[in-house]
Amino acid sequence: MLRIVQVEGARTYFDTNVSDHHHFFFEEDEKVFDIPSGGVEVRNLPEPPEGTEIANVDIVVRLRRKRH
Repeated sequence: MLRIVQVEGARTYFDTNVSDHHHFFFEEDEKVFDIPSGGVEVRNLPEPPEGTEIANVDIVVRLRRKRH
């Protein structure tokens, strides 16, 4: 099984780790890496519309090298 990681409009990455987790995206290298589990805490999500439930929250943290 593969998990789809949507980073940018037409750009899609596939992850063999199908557990709930988040990702770093290195903009210059266009590479995706897992954020270690327990590294992100999501709070205060809005109530979903009536008759629905939140299935998952995907967070992509974009990184770039510091400019001097």
